[in-house]
Amino acid sequence: MQERHSDRERYFDEQARTTEKYYIPYIRRYMSRLPHEVLEIGCGEGGNLFPFAKLGCAVTGVDIASGRIAQARRFFAGRGAEGTFIDSDIFKLTELEHRFSLILVHDVIEHIDDKVGFLEGIKRYLAPGGMVFVAFPAWQMPFGGHQQIARSRVVSHFPFLHLLPVSCYRGVLRSFGEDEATVCELLNIKRTKCPVEKFQQVLHDTGYRITDRCLYLINPHYETKFGLTPRRLCCGIPSVPYLRNFFSTSCFYIIQPE
Repeated sequence: MQERHSDRERYFDEQARTTEKYYIPYIRRYMSRLPHEVLEIGCGEGGNLFPFAKLGCAVTGVDIASGRIAQARRFFAGRGAEGTFIDSDIFKLTELEHRFSLILVHDVIEHIDDKVGFLEGIKRYLAPGGMVFVAFPAWQMPFGGHQQIARSRVVSHFPFLHLLPVSCYRGVLRSFGEDEATVCELLNIKRTKCPVEKFQQVLHDTGYRITDRCLYLINPHYETKFGLTPRRLCCGIPSVPYLRNFFSTSCFYIIQPE
């Protein structure tokens, strides 16, 4: 496992720096002003929301993992920031009744099996004229299977390993000593994978329009993680179905209901 995935406070700070430098400027291009209220679904420990809170936004984070929510509350409190954090399935909430001008769905959609149901469902939390920022790694990119969460140093640093057939992938994970919980999580990601074509078909099926799309050859988050300069995918590759998935380390979308 890469160190940042066990040191969650370090990961919180890395997320916050990337959001401040890249996500917020990207979102601001398509909003006349920064929204007063921001919701993040699958917020983890809250790093993406922290820069919004510093700018005066009222932030709400929802995550099904109670441990992550506890960390978010602690990290925010330690930095003197305010935020509302709820440990729940977003669609089982009863206390979240108002709507948000901006919803963040960062590195979440690739974990969800029923993508149509998910995108339909979040419309209930979106204010009229509101926008959704979605970011995810294309499935076929070198680490699109999230194998970096594995405990084995070999597995966590092995590109394209997730593209092996299921039986082979399972065997490799077990042979390198991954516990069953990690094996199940990685195989589940393989099952719920999200290539660009699949995501855009889901948008069509759920009545969303793409306000903007940006595919990255070098993920903006890699600047903080690895010291690499972010680079957009170019030379016409973003328009080439399937091929683009092998090069898109992060896919940014601003979407709105039709």
